[in-house]
Amino acid sequence: MRYLKQLKGGAGHDAPFEEITIADIPLDFIKSFTKLDALEYINFVASERGNSPKTRQRKLSSLKSFFKCLQKDLNLISENPLKDIDTPKSSSKLPKHLTLDESISLLQGMRTESPQHSRDYCIVTLFVNCGMRLSELTGLNVQDINLDERSMRLLGKGNKERVIHINDACAFAIDIYLKARKPSARDSDALFLSIQGRRITNRRVEQIVEGALKNINLDNRGYSVHKLRHTAATLMYQHGNVDTLALKEILGHKSISTTEIYTHLNNEQIKTAMDSNPLAHVTPPTKS
Repeated sequence: MRYLKQLKGGAGHDAPFEEITIADIPLDFIKSFTKLDALEYINFVASERGNSPKTRQRKLSSLKSFFKCLQKDLNLISENPLKDIDTPKSSSKLPKHLTLDESISLLQGMRTESPQHSRDYCIVTLFVNCGMRLSELTGLNVQDINLDERSMRLLGKGNKERVIHINDACAFAIDIYLKARKPSARDSDALFLSIQGRRITNRRVEQIVEGALKNINLDNRGYSVHKLRHTAATLMYQHGNVDTLALKEILGHKSISTTEIYTHLNNEQIKTAMDSNPLAHVTPPTKS
């Protein structure tokens, strides 16, 4: 509204932009806002305010919600001037993930002297192999694991269950942990237990992952539990020849479009490889 007041010359419009007050803007002034004003405003915040595409997307979405409220909920305006403006999708960033070598180092660098080593190693192994969510891991029960059939039942978003395959690394880590796991009278069903015998918390798992990353000096790279999920998906797609439909089922994505972000990783690698060709910058000779 500061922009609109400055644009249309309302009272106080000549003050510095940050000092323009909007408390005295009448309803008629708001009613004068048009679709063109919105487009000019988005151009203004891009060129004059340096807003990123994501920020501009958010501001346009807020404007649309504001005018929708004025029309639908408060009946203060008869028509929403922004109803026909589509909010552009921001470009998706490739998910941050560990490389194959970093993932191996993460597992091999875990401290064996810890009394909870078998539990912690199993947790990290499941993350980088299965790509499960944090809540799915902490929600695991002993009966969700079937080592004979090599299967594991996960409870994902919206209480949607899925069954995934347990590979050799996961089966070995689970077996070692179960042999060391002490029974609990408090949470007898929970697979992963705290030292106190309670179901392990999300925060404790985050601390375990943070510690494992710190052991190999990767704690300052912005990696997290969720990045291990990206890591598993990326490694399966890049090195396992897993198609997107199979990956969608493994990760428990609702839509294939969510999974398809991992297919762009190879495209980026192709671009990097082409650009790194030593002949990439050779230009034609000029006529003498």
